[in-house]
Parts: sequence; structure tokens; C-alpha cells
Amino acid sequence: MKIRIKSGSVRYRLTRSEVALFEKEGVVKGIVEIGENALIYTLQRAAEEQLSASFKNNMITLLMPENMADEWISTDQVGFAGKDGGLHLLIEKDFTCLDNVDEDQSDNYPNPLAQNRS
Repeated sequence: MKIRIKSGSVRYRLTRSEVALFEKEGVVKGIVEIGENALIYTLQRAAEEQLSASFKNNMITLLMPENMADEWISTDQVGFAGKDGGLHLLIEKDFTCLDNVDEDQSDNYPNPLAQNRS
């Protein structure tokens, strides 16, 4: 799972296997170690009305409503956006990049724009 934090927004991007794990377990977690500390970021299915986020004890938790999670998992829906106060939240399926990158993208979703680049 990738996370992008930019002034006023948090964006999670999940690969196919991460979406499958989220479907099965209702939660998926990533960890990045920074010196002696760690930043933990979690996506969790919840009985909520809308996307929401919290940050406690070095953990960012995005809560995704159950009906939204079901639609996202079972359809071609790329993602969902929402606001929690002044914070913009975005959860997306991770597509392969159109440019050459060094990271392994074998588990990413096929990029629908790739067919236009022949």
C-alpha cells in the first residue's frame, strides 16, 4: 500500500493483493520505519457513513464505510474521495505507471490509459 500525504490531503493506493486482503480481513496495514520510530498507516472497513481519518500514536487510520468498501472491491470503481473536516481523503486502486519505474508493478491494476500509448 502506498500513501501520499500532501498539504491537506491523504491518499492511499492499494495493489490487487492488498484489495483482496482488505476484502478478506477488513483491514490492511503498511509500516515505514523512520529512525527508531515507525509510521503505521491503516485502511479499515467500518460502520461509518463516510470516509474518515484519525492520527494517534504514529498511526494514520482511514475508515471506509462498509457499503463503499463492498462497491470498491466488487466493481471497476477506481476509488473514493471524501472529506473529514478540512482533510481531503482518497482511496484508490494502484495502476501500473505509464513511465518506466524501478519498482515491481506486477501486482498493480492494468492502467486503462496504456492501450492509448501504442
